[in-house]
Amino acid sequence: MKNMLRFSALGLCLAFSLMLAACGNKEAEQRTAFIAFLQTRVLDKPGLRVPKPTEEEKASFGDYAAHYAVIADFNEGMNKSVSQPMGEVVAKGALRSIGDLATRRDDLKAAKEGLAGLRTALDQQLSKADAARAQLKQPEDLKQVYDKAYEKTVSAPAATFKEVFPALATTFDGALAVGDYLQKNKSKIQISGSSVTVTDPAVQAELNKMLQDLNSQSAAINAAQRKMQAMVRGS
Repeated sequence: MKNMLRFSALGLCLAFSLMLAACGNKEAEQRTAFIAFLQTRVLDKPGLRVPKPTEEEKASFGDYAAHYAVIADFNEGMNKSVSQPMGEVVAKGALRSIGDLATRRDDLKAAKEGLAGLRTALDQQLSKADAARAQLKQPEDLKQVYDKAYEKTVSAPAATFKEVFPALATTFDGALAVGDYLQKNKSKIQISGSSVTVTDPAVQAELNKMLQDLNSQSAAINAAQRKMQAMVRGS
């Protein structure tokens, strides 16, 4: 009987060891699948790509599916709270003629206020993603690939957006300043479409300088937008 008990205990230990080995192999397979997904579907693709895994793919990642959710959730949140609203802000602040500088000051003020809200939203999304990432426990081989994917899909887009914000804010400030100057000197300035007539040489000189500054600020926005487009498209 004692021999049988010892045999049973030995068999239990053996079964437990096999179970541990099986669990270890499962984790390795899940990690391999996740690394392959990040490498081939995110890093090897040009531009900003955050593909949605299929249910089968998520199952193959095991617990690492939650690691990808950190990246996916950031991009979804950024699209909803930053990218899409930014289009509305830019449209509201768009100027088609010098006359708009005088007549659409309320739109410009609203655009500037909206821009401040977008900056706050982006900071919140990035802070949330960074905090979630800091809690992740990853083997070194996965961490090396994940860090590159996180940089490409989270850190770099956030940094590029942050470059656009100051350029837009400066442009809105410049446009508002010109609008205020036009209003202040409206008795000396006549605007008809794109044509401007100024009766005071000193006012004309100051207005020309302000408009030149505004044009240079617009160039900074265009440069930031080109950088953003290059990041998204990968070219």
